[in-house]
Amino acid sequence: MSLTGKTAIVTGSNSGIGLGIAEELAKAGAAVVLNSFTDREEDHALAARLADDHGVDVRYIPADMASADNCRALIEKAGGCDILVNNAGIQHVSPVDSFPVEKWDAIIAINLTSAFHTTAAALPHMRKRGWGRVVNIASAHGLTASPYKSAYVAAKHGVVGLSKTVALETAEEPITCNAICPGYVLTPLVEAQIPATMKEYGMEREQVIRDIMLARQPSKDFATVEQIGGTTVFLCSDAAAQITGTTISVDGGWTAL
Repeated sequence: MSLTGKTAIVTGSNSGIGLGIAEELAKAGAAVVLNSFTDREEDHALAARLADDHGVDVRYIPADMASADNCRALIEKAGGCDILVNNAGIQHVSPVDSFPVEKWDAIIAINLTSAFHTTAAALPHMRKRGWGRVVNIASAHGLTASPYKSAYVAAKHGVVGLSKTVALETAEEPITCNAICPGYVLTPLVEAQIPATMKEYGMEREQVIRDIMLARQPSKDFATVEQIGGTTVFLCSDAAAQITGTTISVDGGWTAL
């Protein structure tokens, strides 16, 4: 699968799942725009490293996904958009009756509303180019729920609904919109949580992963950022041209329960 000649914008992509997706898109030949809210030397160095590794154009454009203006400006600064991956997200865990209002507002803004703004700005570019792919990174929590994650679950359910609506609005065009719903993915952030969880439960690494962290993931194995990236590349392929308005779960069977 070659994405040569395509420009892909991946929000929240200087680490974790977003970076894994950006790597796979660059490997497939796409020019890539990395993004996060920071503007550090290491962010731009990361873009240079991906460009060197894969022989494609890679840029880093800072933009705060909590800001509507920043979301839309990101698309315009990129100068074009064939592939949009809405990946930026944050999390906070708290009971509904004590959930901090500012955390609710931030999660909804970054995890859901940003995808509306970037998609609205990207669609005219896709229509002009006669081709487009919108891939929204939702979650198993876009299809099911867990306690104490009200904002995250609401936002990810919203991302799934937004994906369906965009798909219907573009159904007669060569543009698709889908949501990927990962379960637990082994990112550097998750890896860093393992020692503390081992200490909390007094368990060895493999037991704490299997019985605590992956309690709801029947495969008892993490998904990888490469797998999420590979699924994204597939959704950008000709083979996926009639896949639109749906969810693809990469969750080890979580949502089959």
